[in-house]
Amino acid sequence: MELEPPTGARPNVREQVARALRAAIVTGEMRPGVVYSAPLLASGFGVSATPVREAMLDLAKEGLVSAIRNKGFRVTELSDRDLDEITEVRALIEVPTVARVARTAPPGRVRELAPLAGRIVEAAGRRDMRGYIEADHRFHLELLSLAANAQLVGLVGELRRKSRLYGVPRLAERGELEPSAREHEELLELVAAGDAEAAGALMRRHLEHIRGIWADHPERHRS
Repeated sequence: MELEPPTGARPNVREQVARALRAAIVTGEMRPGVVYSAPLLASGFGVSATPVREAMLDLAKEGLVSAIRNKGFRVTELSDRDLDEITEVRALIEVPTVARVARTAPPGRVRELAPLAGRIVEAAGRRDMRGYIEADHRFHLELLSLAANAQLVGLVGELRRKSRLYGVPRLAERGELEPSAREHEELLELVAAGDAEAAGALMRRHLEHIRGIWADHPERHRS
Protein backbone atom coordinates (compact mmCIF):
# COMPACT_ATOMS: atom_id res chain seq x y z
CA MET A 1 0.00 0.00 0.00
CA GLU A 2 1.24 3.47 -0.84
CA LEU A 3 0.16 6.98 -0.03
CA GLU A 4 -0.38 9.66 -2.63
CA PRO A 5 2.14 12.53 -2.53
CA PRO A 6 1.54 14.56 0.65
CA THR A 7 -0.41 17.77 0.27
CA GLY A 8 0.66 19.41 3.51
CA ALA A 9 -1.29 19.38 6.75
CA ARG A 10 -1.82 16.39 9.02
CA PRO A 11 -5.57 16.08 8.28
CA ASN A 12 -4.56 15.41 4.68
CA VAL A 13 -2.31 12.55 5.82
CA ARG A 14 -5.29 11.03 7.62
CA GLU A 15 -7.37 11.37 4.45
CA GLN A 16 -4.61 9.87 2.31
CA VAL A 17 -4.26 6.92 4.68
CA ALA A 18 -8.02 6.39 4.75
CA ARG A 19 -8.15 6.43 0.97
CA ALA A 20 -5.26 3.97 0.66
CA LEU A 21 -6.76 1.64 3.26
CA ARG A 22 -10.19 1.82 1.64
CA ALA A 23 -8.67 0.94 -1.72
CA ALA A 24 -6.72 -1.94 -0.18
CA ILE A 25 -9.91 -3.32 1.33
CA VAL A 26 -11.87 -2.93 -1.90
CA THR A 27 -9.22 -4.65 -4.03
CA GLY A 28 -8.75 -7.48 -1.53
CA GLU A 29 -5.21 -6.51 -0.53
CA MET A 30 -6.54 -6.32 3.04
CA ARG A 31 -8.60 -9.42 3.67
CA PRO A 32 -11.88 -9.85 5.58
CA GLY A 33 -11.51 -11.33 9.07
CA VAL A 34 -7.83 -10.38 9.41
CA VAL A 35 -6.84 -8.05 12.26
CA TYR A 36 -4.44 -5.24 11.31
CA SER A 37 -2.56 -3.16 13.87
CA ALA A 38 -2.22 0.59 13.42
CA PRO A 39 1.55 0.62 14.21
CA LEU A 40 2.26 -2.09 11.62
CA LEU A 41 0.24 -0.31 8.94
CA ALA A 42 1.85 2.99 9.89
CA SER A 43 5.34 1.55 9.37
CA GLY A 44 4.31 0.50 5.88
CA PHE A 45 3.07 3.98 5.09
CA GLY A 46 6.03 5.70 6.70
CA VAL A 47 3.83 7.75 9.04
CA SER A 48 3.02 7.72 12.75
CA ALA A 49 0.34 5.43 14.13
CA THR A 50 -1.98 8.31 15.05
CA PRO A 51 -3.28 9.24 11.57
CA VAL A 52 -3.64 5.52 10.80
CA ARG A 53 -5.80 4.97 13.91
CA GLU A 54 -7.87 8.03 12.99
CA ALA A 55 -8.29 6.77 9.42
CA MET A 56 -9.30 3.32 10.63
CA LEU A 57 -11.91 4.87 12.91
CA ASP A 58 -13.28 6.69 9.86
CA LEU A 59 -13.49 3.37 8.03
CA ALA A 60 -15.20 1.82 11.05
CA LYS A 61 -17.95 4.42 10.71
CA GLU A 62 -18.37 3.28 7.11
CA GLY A 63 -18.68 -0.33 8.24
CA LEU A 64 -15.50 -1.45 6.47
CA VAL A 65 -13.63 -2.43 9.64
CA SER A 66 -14.38 -3.01 13.31
CA ALA A 67 -12.15 -2.09 16.24
CA ILE A 68 -10.66 -4.95 18.27
CA ARG A 69 -9.66 -3.77 21.73
CA ASN A 70 -5.88 -3.70 22.29
CA LYS A 71 -5.26 -5.46 18.96
CA GLY A 72 -6.23 -3.27 16.05
CA PHE A 73 -8.93 -3.41 13.41
CA ARG A 74 -10.58 -6.31 11.66
CA VAL A 75 -11.78 -6.01 8.07
CA THR A 76 -15.52 -6.63 8.07
CA GLU A 77 -16.69 -9.68 6.15
CA LEU A 78 -19.92 -9.40 4.20
CA SER A 79 -22.18 -12.40 3.72
CA ASP A 80 -23.82 -13.35 0.43
CA ARG A 81 -27.08 -12.08 1.89
CA ASP A 82 -25.49 -8.71 2.73
CA LEU A 83 -24.26 -8.35 -0.84
CA ASP A 84 -27.60 -9.43 -2.29
CA GLU A 85 -29.45 -6.88 -0.17
CA ILE A 86 -27.03 -4.08 -1.05
CA THR A 87 -27.30 -4.91 -4.76
CA GLU A 88 -31.09 -4.97 -4.54
CA VAL A 89 -31.23 -1.57 -2.86
CA ARG A 90 -28.75 -0.10 -5.33
CA ALA A 91 -30.84 -1.38 -8.24
CA LEU A 92 -34.00 0.11 -6.74
CA ILE A 93 -32.26 3.49 -6.56
CA GLU A 94 -29.82 3.61 -9.46
CA VAL A 95 -31.83 2.03 -12.28
CA PRO A 96 -34.74 4.51 -12.20
CA THR A 97 -32.41 7.41 -11.41
CA VAL A 98 -30.24 6.73 -14.45
CA ALA A 99 -33.41 6.51 -16.55
CA ARG A 100 -34.56 9.84 -15.11
CA VAL A 101 -31.21 11.45 -15.89
CA ALA A 102 -31.53 10.19 -19.48
CA ARG A 103 -34.91 11.95 -19.75
CA THR A 104 -33.95 15.21 -18.09
CA ALA A 105 -30.21 15.96 -18.19
CA PRO A 106 -28.75 18.11 -21.00
CA PRO A 107 -26.75 15.84 -23.37
CA GLY A 108 -23.77 18.18 -23.24
CA ARG A 109 -23.61 17.92 -19.46
CA VAL A 110 -23.81 14.13 -19.66
CA ARG A 111 -20.97 13.94 -22.19
CA GLU A 112 -18.72 15.91 -19.83
CA LEU A 113 -18.31 12.58 -18.03
CA ALA A 114 -16.75 10.97 -21.12
CA PRO A 115 -13.12 11.49 -19.95
CA LEU A 116 -13.98 9.76 -16.68
CA ALA A 117 -15.53 6.82 -18.54
CA GLY A 118 -12.39 6.70 -20.65
CA ARG A 119 -10.27 6.62 -17.50
CA ILE A 120 -12.15 3.50 -16.37
CA VAL A 121 -11.38 1.80 -19.68
CA GLU A 122 -7.71 2.82 -19.48
CA ALA A 123 -7.39 1.49 -15.93
CA ALA A 124 -9.00 -1.79 -17.03
CA GLY A 125 -6.47 -2.10 -19.83
CA ARG A 126 -3.64 -1.72 -17.30
CA ARG A 127 -5.42 -4.00 -14.82
CA ASP A 128 -5.08 -1.16 -12.34
CA MET A 129 -7.68 -2.26 -9.81
CA ARG A 130 -7.30 0.76 -7.58
CA GLY A 131 -7.52 3.21 -10.47
CA TYR A 132 -10.47 1.34 -11.94
CA ILE A 133 -12.46 1.28 -8.72
CA GLU A 134 -11.77 4.94 -7.89
CA ALA A 135 -12.75 6.10 -11.39
CA ASP A 136 -15.80 3.82 -11.41
CA HIS A 137 -16.95 5.16 -8.05
CA ARG A 138 -16.59 8.76 -9.16
CA PHE A 139 -18.26 8.11 -12.54
CA HIS A 140 -21.40 6.56 -11.10
CA LEU A 141 -21.83 9.19 -8.40
CA GLU A 142 -21.30 12.07 -10.82
CA LEU A 143 -23.79 10.53 -13.26
CA LEU A 144 -26.37 10.17 -10.49
CA SER A 145 -25.67 13.73 -9.33
CA LEU A 146 -27.29 14.94 -12.56
CA ALA A 147 -30.60 13.99 -10.94
CA ALA A 148 -29.96 16.85 -8.48
CA ASN A 149 -30.59 14.85 -5.32
CA ALA A 150 -27.65 15.05 -2.91
CA GLN A 151 -29.25 12.65 -0.41
CA LEU A 152 -29.60 10.00 -3.09
CA VAL A 153 -25.97 10.38 -4.18
CA GLY A 154 -24.78 10.17 -0.58
CA LEU A 155 -26.79 7.00 0.05
CA VAL A 156 -25.50 5.29 -3.08
CA GLY A 157 -21.95 6.30 -2.18
CA GLU A 158 -22.37 4.65 1.21
CA LEU A 159 -23.82 1.47 -0.33
CA ARG A 160 -21.00 1.28 -2.84
CA ARG A 161 -18.41 1.61 -0.08
CA LYS A 162 -20.11 -1.16 1.90
CA SER A 163 -20.27 -3.55 -1.03
CA ARG A 164 -16.65 -2.67 -1.95
CA LEU A 165 -17.23 -3.72 -5.58
CA TYR A 166 -16.03 -7.18 -4.65
CA GLY A 167 -16.60 -8.48 -8.19
CA VAL A 168 -14.09 -6.17 -9.88
CA PRO A 169 -10.86 -8.14 -9.18
CA ARG A 170 -12.69 -11.31 -10.24
CA LEU A 171 -13.62 -9.66 -13.55
CA ALA A 172 -9.91 -9.10 -14.19
CA GLU A 173 -9.11 -12.72 -13.41
CA ARG A 174 -11.70 -13.87 -15.96
CA GLY A 175 -10.60 -11.42 -18.63
CA GLU A 176 -13.92 -9.58 -18.45
CA LEU A 177 -12.76 -6.31 -16.94
CA GLU A 178 -12.38 -4.37 -20.19
CA PRO A 179 -15.83 -5.34 -21.58
CA SER A 180 -17.33 -4.31 -18.25
CA ALA A 181 -15.37 -1.05 -18.35
CA ARG A 182 -16.74 -0.23 -21.79
CA GLU A 183 -20.28 -0.54 -20.43
CA HIS A 184 -19.65 2.85 -18.82
CA GLU A 185 -19.08 4.45 -22.23
CA GLU A 186 -22.15 2.68 -23.62
CA LEU A 187 -24.22 3.82 -20.65
CA LEU A 188 -23.09 7.39 -21.14
CA GLU A 189 -24.10 7.35 -24.81
CA LEU A 190 -27.55 5.95 -24.00
CA VAL A 191 -28.10 8.60 -21.32
CA ALA A 192 -26.87 11.41 -23.58
CA ALA A 193 -29.18 10.13 -26.35
CA GLY A 194 -32.13 10.30 -23.97
CA ASP A 195 -32.86 6.55 -24.21
CA ALA A 196 -34.18 6.12 -20.69
CA GLU A 197 -35.40 2.54 -21.11
CA ALA A 198 -32.13 1.22 -22.56
CA ALA A 199 -30.01 3.17 -20.06
CA GLY A 200 -31.97 1.76 -17.13
CA ALA A 201 -31.73 -1.77 -18.52
CA LEU A 202 -27.96 -1.49 -18.97
CA MET A 203 -27.56 -0.11 -15.45
CA ARG A 204 -29.43 -3.13 -14.09
CA ARG A 205 -27.28 -5.58 -16.09
CA HIS A 206 -24.14 -3.81 -14.93
CA LEU A 207 -25.09 -4.25 -11.27
CA GLU A 208 -26.17 -7.87 -11.74
CA HIS A 209 -22.97 -8.70 -13.59
CA ILE A 210 -20.70 -7.50 -10.80
CA ARG A 211 -22.80 -9.26 -8.17
CA GLY A 212 -22.89 -12.48 -10.19
CA ILE A 213 -19.12 -12.55 -10.59
CA TRP A 214 -18.66 -12.14 -6.84
CA ALA A 215 -21.18 -14.90 -6.05
CA ASP A 216 -19.18 -17.20 -8.35
CA HIS A 217 -15.90 -16.51 -6.57
CA PRO A 218 -14.59 -19.83 -5.07
CA GLU A 219 -13.48 -18.16 -1.83
CA ARG A 220 -17.12 -17.49 -1.02
CA HIS A 221 -17.79 -21.22 -0.86
CA ARG A 222 -14.90 -22.44 1.25
CA SER A 223 -15.85 -24.07 4.55
